[in-house]
Amino acid sequence: MPDLSRLLRPQSIAVLGAGWAENVIEQCQKMGFTGPIWPVHPKRDVVGGLPAFASLADLPAPPDATFVGVNRFATVKVVRDLAGIGAGGAICFASGWQEAGEADLQAQLVAAAGDMPVLGPNCYGVINYLDGALLWPDQHGGRRVERGVALLSQSSNIVINLTMQARGLPVAYVACLGNAAQVGLADLAAALLADDRVTALGMYIEGIDDAPAFAAVAQAARAAGKGVVCVKSGKTELSRVAAASHTASLAGGGAASSAFLAACGVAEVATLDALIETLKIFHVHGPAIGTRVCSLSCSGGEAGLVADMAAPAGLGFDPVPEATKARLSDLLGPIVTIANPLDYHTFIWGDGPRTTDVFSTMLSAFDAGIFIIDPPRPDRCDPASFQPALAAIEAAQAATGKPAFPVASLPENFDEDLAVAMMTRGLCPLMGLAAALPALRAAQTPPGRVGWRPWAALPPRQTHLLDEAAAKARLALAGVAVPRGVTAPCLAELVPLALGLTGKLALKGLGFAHKSEVGAVRLSLTSLQGQDEMAGAQGYLAEEMVTGTVAELLLGLRRDPVYGATLTLGFGGVEAELLADTVTLALPVVAEEVSAALRRLRLWPLLDGYRGRVRADTGAVVQAVMALQAMMVADDRLEEIEINPLMVRAQGAVAADAVIWEATE
Repeated sequence: MPDLSRLLRPQSIAVLGAGWAENVIEQCQKMGFTGPIWPVHPKRDVVGGLPAFASLADLPAPPDATFVGVNRFATVKVVRDLAGIGAGGAICFASGWQEAGEADLQAQLVAAAGDMPVLGPNCYGVINYLDGALLWPDQHGGRRVERGVALLSQSSNIVINLTMQARGLPVAYVACLGNAAQVGLADLAAALLADDRVTALGMYIEGIDDAPAFAAVAQAARAAGKGVVCVKSGKTELSRVAAASHTASLAGGGAASSAFLAACGVAEVATLDALIETLKIFHVHGPAIGTRVCSLSCSGGEAGLVADMAAPAGLGFDPVPEATKARLSDLLGPIVTIANPLDYHTFIWGDGPRTTDVFSTMLSAFDAGIFIIDPPRPDRCDPASFQPALAAIEAAQAATGKPAFPVASLPENFDEDLAVAMMTRGLCPLMGLAAALPALRAAQTPPGRVGWRPWAALPPRQTHLLDEAAAKARLALAGVAVPRGVTAPCLAELVPLALGLTGKLALKGLGFAHKSEVGAVRLSLTSLQGQDEMAGAQGYLAEEMVTGTVAELLLGLRRDPVYGATLTLGFGGVEAELLADTVTLALPVVAEEVSAALRRLRLWPLLDGYRGRVRADTGAVVQAVMALQAMMVADDRLEEIEINPLMVRAQGAVAADAVIWEATE
């Protein structure tokens, strides 16, 4: 990994170009950068009010960081010269490289840089708010801080917008990747997190170039007590390969990237405001707050609103323990119904000690608390009457050691100065329920399994479909149960072979990825006599039908060109897409993770004896998954394995249908 310390934390800065260079100088001066800034221009004596040097060779010393704001062809020579004099790194601003079809020119740039780190090209730059060093040619909304979070983005406009936040989030670094020709996502993330003054990392990601390296950085951050949260866009570009299977439609899109991020212990949110609020939580409290959350408000309307909005965000509210309920009843009186969320009414409003007692008592029984409070706008109102409640929230956190979150129902109802002051004192205000609730859920993201890394990604390749009989033969060799069956190239040859089968029979045409859609499945037959040929069939399979089924599940493992491979499991059958009740995991997995994933299915109760039903043998499901995973490990030609349905019984599970796609030799 390249050493980015001089580039990110420079003692000296050089700038090349005219207008863009002047902007960089202005931003550094506004932010109070104390080191020398050296403009380099062959024709101008002064740039941005500073004396200019005619060439890099005239500089008094090799610069730690250089903003290269010249055209793309000149950029290659400048980078070569910077590397030659021992500069610490460069930001390459110009566009028109690989993104414009000029891959060779970009390769020349990388070669010119050698071991010197380069961000970009087509890169907006880096802002260091800790030291006031801005290799940044535009306006921004940040301020100097002593510690804070890092923002890393594959979109310059997105990260500029993030700097304009007025939510009290202290930002230590802003960094863009551009084309990432040399320094990749994981490299830059690791370098930002290496600064002890950085408390967390927030990312806007369009694509991940090195999934194993990303996983290593994310887990190292978590081990260091630094949370990582991201918004992942462009989910269909790198994570889906077209395949004619149910698994492709269910695991495609964002499912693979979300599974990968979860395996890494990285929190994922859908919106930029939730990204900011999650970063605030990480900055103050570190990663992974507890899952048992309480909510308090002085209004029944607010309590109901929180309850309604929390469920879609994935948050739940456990009941108040009986001992806590009794204590709260003593404090609040008989009129107040003790519940979670709690409407404590206004009987204690303005009574600081009593409010503190109520808040502390409730919070002590949970992992964290939401305290709904919308201070009046200070420009038109007097917020003084809200101070006792705000002080009580802070006191409750101090007394219990549990995170206490003042949460405004609307984001504009906390002014920035108040939010900054609270954050400085270790209290994390969250602005707007719509962002706060998803942020709290994201902050509960558990760490990934220690040492987990995704499988190496294989490039897209040509594949062919094994027929069902061949696929089931592979499964049987791997230890997965399949029905007794016989095969033949035509029905006339199949009929006598099927006489040894018992019970109701299933007749299937071979050579179809989805037999039901083309009428290539006939079920519950007592005999094969008189059956018509199936158009397009490349052979036939007759099987004993599976009996005693408790549930039909789908199991699908498929290679992914970015994340290695994924597992999709859930309720299956021909209605798999309609049910859409699946969970996707990034491989490799262990048995405990598969068991936990099954419990996340909406219809899990149907497997667990719902209303007196027979319990399904979920242990057999887990064994089948582990067997399929072992097949993929043993044979990298296997591109995709799908069982749909896996007939789960009270004892055992049988693969009633199977599809395998294999790389063409």
